[in-house]
Amino acid sequence: MYKKLLFLLFFLSINLFGQSERDSIPAKLDSIKIPENDFFSDVDLAIIDSLVLESKYNSPLYDTVSYYIKDADKKKVSDVTLTANLLKERLKTIDAKTPFHIAYNPALEKVIKSYLKYRKKYYPNLMAKAAYYFPMFEKYLDQYDIPLEMKYLAIVESALNPKARSRVGATGLWQFMYQTGKQYKLKVSSYVDERQDPIKSTIAACEYLSDLYRIFGDWDLALAAYNSGPGNVSKAIKRSGGYKNYWNIRPFLPRETAGYVPAFYATMYLFEYSEEHDLVSNAPKIHHFATDTLTIKRTVSFDQISEKIGVDAELLAFLNPAYKLDIIPYIKGRDYKLILPKAATGGFLKTEKELYALADQDDAKREKPLPKYFEMDQRIRYRVRNGDYLGKIANRYGVRVSDIKKWNRLRNNRLRIGQRLTIYPKRLRIPKQKTSSIKSKNNQPKGEYTIYTVKKGDSLWTIAKKFPKVSTEDIKKWNNIWSAKSIKPGTKLKIYKS
Repeated sequence: MYKKLLFLLFFLSINLFGQSERDSIPAKLDSIKIPENDFFSDVDLAIIDSLVLESKYNSPLYDTVSYYIKDADKKKVSDVTLTANLLKERLKTIDAKTPFHIAYNPALEKVIKSYLKYRKKYYPNLMAKAAYYFPMFEKYLDQYDIPLEMKYLAIVESALNPKARSRVGATGLWQFMYQTGKQYKLKVSSYVDERQDPIKSTIAACEYLSDLYRIFGDWDLALAAYNSGPGNVSKAIKRSGGYKNYWNIRPFLPRETAGYVPAFYATMYLFEYSEEHDLVSNAPKIHHFATDTLTIKRTVSFDQISEKIGVDAELLAFLNPAYKLDIIPYIKGRDYKLILPKAATGGFLKTEKELYALADQDDAKREKPLPKYFEMDQRIRYRVRNGDYLGKIANRYGVRVSDIKKWNRLRNNRLRIGQRLTIYPKRLRIPKQKTSSIKSKNNQPKGEYTIYTVKKGDSLWTIAKKFPKVSTEDIKKWNNIWSAKSIKPGTKLKIYKS
């Protein structure tokens, strides 16, 4: 019962990895397995899948990713030349070298033929992209001990377009939703979307696929769960009577997703037997091994890089798809990288300073706010005195009380003596009752004066008594003192003799 509850909580924390949102995934899933005899009830599964169905099966991904063919096994393909016996032989060969369970059945035959008939024109370009991406995928799939053939999943999900985005927000080669990507440490900002970063998103996909394999113990089921949701796979296993072969549970999967795994198998077959079907790759833009990675030291645009080192901006966008605005930001603590053809690396290092100078020049050409709009930037730090209140201070500096509260994050109108306030004055207003004091500062008596240092226990009255014909008001006027509380031990006071 504990396993069942833990498993249920896992599913409730997940929508879909690819086309729906998964807010939270347990960090360690090693101990979670499908219950052998304690299957979920229909009520349990309805709850699980309601989270999935609501967001996934309304997803238009099937329409937006042009490579995928909905209901491919129902297309008319009688004119495609590929005998069942030959296909059986070839699928058996593929099955022998992969942990996926590739076996012939009439439905898969129709899917393969439909791709040959309706998607053959996509393959030259797809194969060119694969020449760049597949070595990268294989590196990380191998590190995570995932079948290398899993690389074909990225074709089914995104047609190898790192900027692919469904209307519900699934993004990148591996179609991560925002929260799913966040769970797997893929950061998204106004400048950068790491779901579009081929390397980082591939690592995240490997981690998620590993999590699914630990749950189901079967790569075909992990693949199905990647696309249809773990809840749907568990439900299909239960309703099939406990079978765990994909083809045995396929009739119990939602119709909208039952085509994904066959599309994966068909893609694998067509790449493995591309020559036999006259599928010829276009020339790839570049190979992954022919690139290099550099760290930038200033915010720069693809156009500026292209201008200085001569690499086409379109190629820069292909190599660096994570940058949403074709701008590589420089942010302290974040080492954003620039991927370049190796042949251009020397040119970048040679002209790096010139590149940053060009960026400085372009920034300087941008229209700046007029000086009059900077008047508010003359910030002052005001120290609250005895008798002060917000209205009085606001009136003095020609601002609103609400402004002072906003600038200083004040929740109420209470002030304390000595408190420091940040104020952006519009104009200096001198309270009428203090005008004479301010004027006297500029009209202090001329002549000799003594400097008196305030001692502990002193007051204006006691100090005035020490000097003939001197009043407390004189001392306040001569030293621009607003309150008797303004003096403290160590304060220097001018005492005029005349």
